[in-house]
Amino acid sequence: MSHGNPLQHPEVQVASGRGYLLTFLVSTLLMGVALFLVTSHSVAPFGLMLALSLCAGLAVIVQIYFLMHMDLSEAQIWNTFALVLTIPLFILAIGLTAWMFQELYQRTMVMLPGMPGMLH
Repeated sequence: MSHGNPLQHPEVQVASGRGYLLTFLVSTLLMGVALFLVTSHSVAPFGLMLALSLCAGLAVIVQIYFLMHMDLSEAQIWNTFALVLTIPLFILAIGLTAWMFQELYQRTMVMLPGMPGMLH
């Protein structure tokens, strides 16, 4: 069993300065696009939600790959496996929370006659 430099093992490699800079620039660009879409009111609400979700998803993928170096390599397989199991739970939690608040809104908000709103 050889005892080389532990910092040379792929499990403990960290992102380089170039990786941090690239991640920062791409994340800032995606946040800028999202901010522009929200402040310009140029997209319909459903399209805006899709565009913001796409920007957020891309930002997460960039950060996972460039900062955490998660990929399908042998050294990162358990971290990648844990991430793959976490993603459906995260989506389920967000989806159920949105559904719960939408149902609560329908059940608790008073709709006055002639007021535009959701149909019952």
